[in-house]
Amino acid sequence: MGRRRRRVREPGYVWWAGIGVLLVAAVLLTSWRLALIALLCWCLYEFSLVPTACRVMTRQGFACHEPIRGRLFACSAAHQQVKNDALWATVRLPNPFKRESVPDPNRDTGVVVYSPSVRAKLAENDRNLLALAAVGTIVALVLAVAGLSA
Repeated sequence: MGRRRRRVREPGYVWWAGIGVLLVAAVLLTSWRLALIALLCWCLYEFSLVPTACRVMTRQGFACHEPIRGRLFACSAAHQQVKNDALWATVRLPNPFKRESVPDPNRDTGVVVYSPSVRAKLAENDRNLLALAAVGTIVALVLAVAGLSA
């Protein structure tokens, strides 16, 4: 009765088709600027638009399967805090914006509880695609600035 109806999302191939059209147009028009726009669109897609699952480890050790948009985001504030910790840990830095968590007084006992350091790990494919998107963003920005000065 109280189930929330989820919005229907566009399939991922729509974004891939759009990025492909930009790349084909860049090749046909021999426009490096259009190729940079296609690269930035792909980076934006991977960071914040790709339909995926939360994948934060729950306290019992199972991955959260709630649908989200973007590899940088999570399904709830608590999961977002864990994901932020994982993103900072990927670059070997502590999260400077970490909020101190208050222990839950209603926590179930008798259940194996995974520590935050175990829970705050990104899936390998997420880690790899985020690294590629970050490198792509940096390359596109550097080339755009170099193109403006030329």
